[in-house]
Amino acid sequence: MNRNIACVILAAGKGKRMKSDLPKVLHPVCGRPMLEYVMDLVKELKISTSVLVLGHQHELVSKTVRPQAKIVIQKKLQGSADAVRQAEKALKDFKGTVLVLYADNALLRKDSLKKLIRYHMENKAEATLLTARVKNPSGYGRILRDKYESICRIVEEKDADAFQKDIKEINIGCACFEKTKLFSALKKVKRNRLKKEFYLTDVIEILYKQNLRVEAVHLADVREGWGINSRVDLAKVNKIMQERILKAHLEAGIGIVDPQSTFVDWGVKIGVDSKIYPFTVIERNVTIGRRCSIGPFCHLREQTVIEDDCAIGNFSELARSRVGKHTLAKHFCYLGDSRIGNNVNIGAGVVTANFDGKRKNTTLIKDNAFLGSDTILIAPVRVGRHAVTGAGSVISRNKHVGDYAVVAGVPARQLKKKMAGR
Repeated sequence: MNRNIACVILAAGKGKRMKSDLPKVLHPVCGRPMLEYVMDLVKELKISTSVLVLGHQHELVSKTVRPQAKIVIQKKLQGSADAVRQAEKALKDFKGTVLVLYADNALLRKDSLKKLIRYHMENKAEATLLTARVKNPSGYGRILRDKYESICRIVEEKDADAFQKDIKEINIGCACFEKTKLFSALKKVKRNRLKKEFYLTDVIEILYKQNLRVEAVHLADVREGWGINSRVDLAKVNKIMQERILKAHLEAGIGIVDPQSTFVDWGVKIGVDSKIYPFTVIERNVTIGRRCSIGPFCHLREQTVIEDDCAIGNFSELARSRVGKHTLAKHFCYLGDSRIGNNVNIGAGVVTANFDGKRKNTTLIKDNAFLGSDTILIAPVRVGRHAVTGAGSVISRNKHVGDYAVVAGVPARQLKKKMAGR
């Protein structure tokens, strides 16, 4: 654990521009709340002391994300400087560098933060900012430098004049501070006259006027620093994160026919030599084995497990189901809350009717069963080993099909029993 660094994560804001009842930090990026990506960075950096500053709907945020951090509450949302001030008591026994992160910087990479921390410590600065140079700086705070090229101030766009708005170096938001200098400067921050908030960025000018050292580390890829303040921003960040996820799967030996039309959430596990066809959506907490074929136009929902050598074909949807090895479901079917064995054939149009209006019920289909086209299984129901259902059969709830049985009809009735081994 790195005991010389503490981290403060700012996650208190309402996110008004999201125009949502959901707190901004819980909006999903590739199936996962954006805050969780930032929490992961803290874990990957092995920072031993972390403080999460919550505010708007803090009960819901802490319940959803369950962070491994000290939680402090910003009771009145009075800006970023006030938010950091709330962490002072939680850090009273800490001495060293404070890394400040924003919960909406979901695209930040560990290596960029390691570079920031290392530069800050090696140069013994009182503050080190993460900055970038961009062609269009609209919407970002600008980095102001004096005649010696030293950073002297950050000006927010709403407060910038025409000259300052032309500056191309922008503030990403993340920064390292020496703890004592940070909290001393925070006491001197004044409320902004336009937004009536206390800006953390004002700390930089305060430190500069005290002749303290302020440095900067530049991001090579400015997209890492993209924050999320609107639905438009969220869509942009989702796209970048999706590219990263798909690239990682491709590099791990997964075939993705068309990454532009394939959507895979964070945390999905896919085995080597599996192939994902276009217009497939795979949600988080899905596991796919080796040498599987998925799609096209397939939807795999959360808590679905597909074992090795399976084929889940076009217009199929699976939810909270487990599919055994060598099982085929190649054409437009719905399998919800199902437990399916090995070597099962799921015919075209098969549906597990899992919801009875009150609860989700389970369908169990054992090894080597053969379900004819358009079979409907009304859960809870069980289909035995080597059993066969005729096309269009309706298996009523609790009317289980025995091993080797052959059934057909509406409702399905047993026609005969197969010979074992045939």
